[in-house]
Amino acid sequence: MRAEERSDSLSRSDAAILRFLAAAELIEADLWQQYAELGGLQSNEPPLITGLTRGNPAYTKALSNLDGDMATYIHDNTEDEFSHAAFINEYLRSRNAETVDLRPFHTLPSSQATGAQQIPRLTNLMELTIDTSWWTRYRSRTQNPDLGDTFSNAIAVLGTGRHTAIPRTDSEAELDPSSPNGVTDVTQFIANTAGFHFAFIEQGGTSLYAQLAQRVTSVEVLRILLSIGGTEIAHFQTWHDKAGNCPALTGVLDPVTEDTVDFPDLSTFAGNEDLQSNLIMPEPTFFLSRRFPVCSIIRPTETRAAATAALQALTQDGLFRGQSPNFLSYLQELAEEADEARRGF
Repeated sequence: MRAEERSDSLSRSDAAILRFLAAAELIEADLWQQYAELGGLQSNEPPLITGLTRGNPAYTKALSNLDGDMATYIHDNTEDEFSHAAFINEYLRSRNAETVDLRPFHTLPSSQATGAQQIPRLTNLMELTIDTSWWTRYRSRTQNPDLGDTFSNAIAVLGTGRHTAIPRTDSEAELDPSSPNGVTDVTQFIANTAGFHFAFIEQGGTSLYAQLAQRVTSVEVLRILLSIGGTEIAHFQTWHDKAGNCPALTGVLDPVTEDTVDFPDLSTFAGNEDLQSNLIMPEPTFFLSRRFPVCSIIRPTETRAAATAALQALTQDGLFRGQSPNFLSYLQELAEEADEARRGF
């Protein structure tokens, strides 16, 4: 645990929780900026006010096949994450607590596709292994990860190997007027990958804020976590809905693995509640104990080792492939301190 904060500042525990959340929001801001540069609404609003971005027409078109408003949603989600990171760090500073600065770790390469700024990145969106078990977890009426249950990947192809969620070059982002999707199958597969990755990221934040809120001492800090956590839920609900619109694909040459892959037809899952694409509201399931009636809930919300588990999930996702050991050690330290936090300390 870090040295005791000054007497007029936050408790050690609350500061540790906020530091980990600041790091998480900085990570989200970086990955969402990459999505926004290539597929988001190109406007003069923050965080893309630099004027250097212009979007990628083919990737934007592929994403629009999931929903016509995808560009706006991506832009707004990006803006939200930047605001969360800035607010939490400034709140820490105002309470004489140490802040989080991840700028020294912006060392990873950018996409070379049209629309991407050529700046160092914190996260890697080009070698992802995406856990899509959240899809089945939120549909189950009998299982809950907090009760020890495990769930299979809904989209098996994304849970194995490595896949890019953004075009790495213009050869992976091509319009195709002859295709029913208006883009090449490779470009659509990349957009489908992004669609499920959006929801993976935001369901993690949905649980994380609920988990860590149970450990804070200050009512004001609790207010911060509940208020920001609510927007993470809104993000997840949006992306959960859009992921179900991913077009089916057959015989696509994955640009990373160079394997021939299919993307399943999600419409065929109708009637199977563990997979049905339009069941985007959490189905009631067991909560706290199986002796209680089932209840519609966020899952998981078990607070023990929550920060460490969140970091592990992000690492297994592939977001940090290519990052330095120092970066991973720093994040692990922040996670351990957040998990050690107790009310009143």
